[in-house]
Amino acid sequence: MPRVVFTSNLQRHVACPERDVSGATVAQALAAVFAEAPRVREYVLDEQGHVRKHVAIYVDGRRIVDRERLSDGVAPGSEIYVLQALSGG
Repeated sequence: MPRVVFTSNLQRHVACPERDVSGATVAQALAAVFAEAPRVREYVLDEQGHVRKHVAIYVDGRRIVDRERLSDGVAPGSEIYVLQALSGG
């Protein structure tokens, strides 16, 4: 099962512990997380279901390509990292 990991800066705003989920794509894996923790969705996706501008998602160390449909594939042992970009000076 893929493992979804959220960075600590996201965890400060909403409960999103690491979890193992089912799914063959990023969309399916995140849908499993959102089913258990619906508030996480608004921090990760916008109103159209696309990855928010200041959020990055990596699968096994590679940034996903499809930020709209989240169709990038994941393997059973994949690690999916969800990061909120920080800005400022």
